[in-house]
Amino acid sequence: MPFVSRLPGIDLAYEVLDGRGPLVMFCPGYASDMQGTKALALEAWCKARGRAMLRFDYAGHGASGGVFLENGIGDWAADAAYVLEQVAQGREVLLVGSSMGGWISLILGQALGARLAGLVLLAPAPDFTARMLEVELPPEQQEAIRKQGVIYKPSEYGDPMPFSLALIERSAAHYVMTKPIAITAPVRILHGMRDDAVPWELSLKLVQNLTGSDVRASFIKAGDHRLSTPEDLALLEQTVGALLGQDGG
Repeated sequence: MPFVSRLPGIDLAYEVLDGRGPLVMFCPGYASDMQGTKALALEAWCKARGRAMLRFDYAGHGASGGVFLENGIGDWAADAAYVLEQVAQGREVLLVGSSMGGWISLILGQALGARLAGLVLLAPAPDFTARMLEVELPPEQQEAIRKQGVIYKPSEYGDPMPFSLALIERSAAHYVMTKPIAITAPVRILHGMRDDAVPWELSLKLVQNLTGSDVRASFIKAGDHRLSTPEDLALLEQTVGALLGQDGG
């Protein structure tokens, strides 16, 4: 497995498929990594069609170095940009972002400008740290995170999920929903209406906030936050293929 180092002592793990067309880059979610179901399914789909594809781990995630609780959105967006530039060599990029990876894809997509071939966002969670403070965390938990530096929230997908003060403080400068999002490349949003982590209504607001006209959102009535059923994965592959042209073939 190859690594690159954006900061001394922090190696960022990645896997890349050589292939044609725009580079498909998968940005995973919070506390997720490049070995997740969606990342591996997308890699297999790209490999079968001779398409270039990049997946990677943020600092503190998966096989990468770094301390998870010491990082925030700004750090992980910088990781994504750095790994991409080591691999992409100026080529066009199609970004696929899941949950927090959707937020990071929106940041990276604006920076890519004309090199952005498109965005596919799965249950995107832009500015989720702001929503935590404003809506989700009761006053006692807000006080706890400021005093202790970390809190743990129950998760139906595994162990309690840690959220650090560093995450809150190092993400505020990177909010994207406070102003128009200057992306004119095609954007496709997939969101489950049974998502208990990110309200599907947020994707409606995101559609309105994007400046481009080629923006479409699809809502999966039975879909949850993970969007990892065979039907969900088929819809992801179909969506990516349509943006790449001729169903990606």
